[in-house]
Amino acid sequence: MQPLFLALSYFAHLVATVVWIGGLVTLTVFVWPETKRVLADNPALYDFLTRLRKRFVPLTNFSLVVLVFTGFVQMSANKYYDGVLKLDNDWSRLLLLKHIAILGMVMCGLVLQYNVTPALERASMLRERGKGDAAEWEKLRRREVRLTWVNMALGLAVLGFTAWMTAL
Repeated sequence: MQPLFLALSYFAHLVATVVWIGGLVTLTVFVWPETKRVLADNPALYDFLTRLRKRFVPLTNFSLVVLVFTGFVQMSANKYYDGVLKLDNDWSRLLLLKHIAILGMVMCGLVLQYNVTPALERASMLRERGKGDAAEWEKLRRREVRLTWVNMALGLAVLGFTAWMTAL
């Protein structure tokens, strides 16, 4: 494989990783706790969180596509890669663990994107109009936060497996 193509693949992979996992860390550790503290039950909280999700989700979805494509490029170029599910060396076993963690991230993302987020946005619209159930919104919000924390932890596991693989 051409070194320039491989270098571009690594670059795109790193940028997509920063967007996806860096975004999760930023949201989970910084944005959500401070937003909740500052806005509390202000109706602007619901609108802000909805707008934040609508900006973040397309970026993470695009990052996932980039990560899959560039990951395949890098995997096929690696001297330790012997084929699909050939677990003959530590690198291949770590790659399997990394892929399991990525699959967990994707599953969390799908549940968030197609289950929790739509319900949360409906509950937010009702709350903005003074008609919603505060307990239901809070329950959905806790679920969103919990799944995002799990997603972030899995993302850090992916980074850990990647570091370990790189050290081999």
